[in-house]
Parts: sequence; structure tokens; C-alpha cells
Amino acid sequence: MGEYSKALEYYEKANNIYEISLPPTHPDLAGSYLCFAGCYEKMRDYTAVLTALQSAYKIQQKHFKKALSYFEKCLAIGRKALLEKHPHLGIRYSNIGDVHRLMGDYERALAFHQKALNIQENVKCNPLERATTYMNLGETYREMKDYTTALTYYQKGLKIHEEKLPKTHPDLSVIYHNMSKLYFSTQNIVWQ
Repeated sequence: MGEYSKALEYYEKANNIYEISLPPTHPDLAGSYLCFAGCYEKMRDYTAVLTALQSAYKIQQKHFKKALSYFEKCLAIGRKALLEKHPHLGIRYSNIGDVHRLMGDYERALAFHQKALNIQENVKCNPLERATTYMNLGETYREMKDYTTALTYYQKGLKIHEEKLPKTHPDLSVIYHNMSKLYFSTQNIVWQ
């Protein structure tokens, strides 16, 4: 409905209940902060988006560290290596990178997106999340006016979406729209 202040009010009520009833490393608490981030993004308050995403990330990190104690006993690998390569962190890094893009900090955006891809391309994860990172990279490069690189990432993201989603899925329309912005931006550049 576009009533973001009202949405925030109810997110805060839900979050207060989560904070009282759940342990501080519970994934639902992190999900609550992701809801805040989505709302703040619609309100174009990118500093608040980044803060909410970082809160969610910290909770996820604590959750993974707690879960690691079991894995450490079963697997003889280091805590840091497993934590840093967990598939759920990939999309978190990509989301943080996209907030930096929205704030115009392309260098930091690219660094977070690359961190996401390092996980998503080397660890079994949801291919649609990897496609989202490709699309976020494409959008970042488009805004940097590096249209050739942007197109490469858009095409990678589109390919995964077309393979995994029905032809009428709304996510495809977003991708087609982003690609049209790319081609519109290039004006006189001829693509091969």
C-alpha cells in the first residue's frame, strides 16, 4: 500500500516480540532486520538500509558460529573457513553491495558483490541468489557506464532466471526492464 511508516511501526512491534522471545542468534530475528531493510529501501533511506542489513548479518554470523561447534567436531576444518564460505552469506554480501551502489559508492559495492560471487560460484547455493548478484553487478556497472561489463552480468543473471523460472515470472520482467535501461543508456553504442 506504500504506507512505509505504518509498516515500520508493525515491523518494530514484531521485532520487539522476537527480541524478547527468541535467542539473540535466531534466524527469524535476522529476518526481521531484513524486513526493516526492505522498508527503508522503499523510503530511500539507504543509511538505515545498510544499518538493518548489517544487523541481520551480525545475527547470521553469530548463528553460524554457534552452529559451527557441531561441525567442528564432525569435520576437521577451521571455523573461519566454514563461516566465510557459508552460502547464506553470499546473498547478504550482495544486498549490502547493492545498498552501497544505491549510495553511489561503486567501489565498495563491487567489493561486496565480488565477495558474494566468491561464495556463490564456489559453494553449492541457490542459483537464483547467484543470479541476483549477477544482476546487482550488472546494475552497478551500468551506473558506472561500463556497459559491456554490465551486459555480461545481465546476461548471466537472465540465463539462470530463464532456466529456473516460468516464462511469466515477474522477476523476468524486472530483468528485461534493467536490460532495456542498459540499451537505452548506451544510445549510440553498437552491440555485436
